[in-house]
Amino acid sequence: MGGFAKEVEVSTSLPPAKAFKAFAEDLDTLLPKVAPQAIKSVERLKGDSIPGTIKKITFAEGYGFSYAKHRVDVFVEVWSALLDKDNLLYTYVVIESDFFNNMVEKISYKTKFVAAADGGTSIKVTTTFYTIGDIQITPDLMLQIKEASEKRALILKAIENYVLANPDA
Repeated sequence: MGGFAKEVEVSTSLPPAKAFKAFAEDLDTLLPKVAPQAIKSVERLKGDSIPGTIKKITFAEGYGFSYAKHRVDVFVEVWSALLDKDNLLYTYVVIESDFFNNMVEKISYKTKFVAAADGGTSIKVTTTFYTIGDIQITPDLMLQIKEASEKRALILKAIENYVLANPDA
């Protein structure tokens, strides 16, 4: 199995606990609400936010791919995840998606929420792509990954805007 990791840092004006709640704990309900142009639904197929829980995210028509299945590796909500509330950390693994195109075995996400000097949060995401066998990352796959990352950033911004406009949500 080959692969590579990519690190991205995103800033939000939300304080760390609020950012963590929105982007981790409440994500299943917020995604279809704030980004219906991207996310049609989030469905729990197995489990109850415990290790082994499987969730299916169905993307909106025209999004570029139709679904992804996520597995909870250690604990709780999100699309799947290790949800460490004390350290504001969550990790999840995408175990199946039509995005994979017979080239990708899985995609692992590790997200850390760190307090920023301005009272907001720096969200540090390490994404690790694992290819099938000795498949090399092609320029076409790199472009698809870049486009998917850009779409994800837009969804995160939509969630931030929703939380800012609805502070009691």
